[in-house]
Amino acid sequence: MSALSDVLPGVPLVESPLFTAFVDDLQLSAEERRVALDLHDRGFAVIDFEDDLLEERIDRIKAFVASRFELDFSDPQSVKGSGHRLQDAWVYCDDIRAIACNQAVLELLGKLYGRRAFPFQTLNFPVGTAQPLHSDSIHFSSIPERFMCGVWLAMEDVHADAGPLTYLPGSHKWPILSNAMIGRQGFDAPRDRAQQPFEAAWEALVEHSGAEQEVFLARKGQALIWSANLLHGGAVVNDPRRTRWSQVTHFYFDDCIYYTPSFSDEALGLLDLRTTLDVSTEARKPSLYFGQPVASREPTAAKTSVVTKIRKRLKRPRGLPADFDADTYHRLNPDVSAARLDAAAHYLTHGKAEGRRYRLRSG
Repeated sequence: MSALSDVLPGVPLVESPLFTAFVDDLQLSAEERRVALDLHDRGFAVIDFEDDLLEERIDRIKAFVASRFELDFSDPQSVKGSGHRLQDAWVYCDDIRAIACNQAVLELLGKLYGRRAFPFQTLNFPVGTAQPLHSDSIHFSSIPERFMCGVWLAMEDVHADAGPLTYLPGSHKWPILSNAMIGRQGFDAPRDRAQQPFEAAWEALVEHSGAEQEVFLARKGQALIWSANLLHGGAVVNDPRRTRWSQVTHFYFDDCIYYTPSFSDEALGLLDLRTTLDVSTEARKPSLYFGQPVASREPTAAKTSVVTKIRKRLKRPRGLPADFDADTYHRLNPDVSAARLDAAAHYLTHGKAEGRRYRLRSG
């Protein structure tokens, strides 16, 4: 690696303003170079997903995810809307986890960003989301910034009427919006208002940029890598009877602070730090700043929830483990969360007998 690529170690290699000056020194293959230049210039790149077992994995994942929803594709009303998504199902499905931990993808991202990549979240979709254009940078960001990316895998050929993935090329180079920029305090903001406060700013930037939205009519087995600040979303689903099977994996990189900007006020040092797991190891990834752990400062809402948890623990049902936490149980059992079932009641009546997990593995 050239000395020039070391000048800005707090910037991902592929996002560096000096990238084109040192890309020839990175010893990339022709295909890696194409991906790198696409990410640098356009904010996304299309790759063929390397997995000899991909066809079988997709079949098993479809069956697993479909069992979590009651979908009748002959009835458009049963699949209308964007609520059909399964978060962090890697906990129960080894195939979802294998796709998230794909070694070829991890090695490629490590080369392009200059730090080791690790998956921290999965989302699985049977249909299109019709989600408006947005940037992931307000949901999960890092310090140094931009050490986050997403990989979207098509699990079938995507039809234009199925609500394909959309994106705005070059928007990753726009300023990353913050609460300070839109005149909002975020640390004590309502937890159900993460994205909506930023939408007017994104809409104005899009309208006045002249940039044109593109649609990704993916083939089965193609994947799209996108940068942290790329505006992307889902096109309108013109035919609700059509599926759009896909998996999103979100990645962070080593030696960063991991936090949620929409609920943070960076200027005051008030960061909504994330509890981050490395999916490949199930170990917690602590937030680090130059190798030093960063302590969490909880917002008022979080402090209140701690008091509530103490009160609930004092009234803990008989047979419930002392370290049982409802939020963790819902995270590790996404089907319970999706069905909006009471965590403690489900564990006592079903989860305990089924051997379901209610706490994170240490590590």
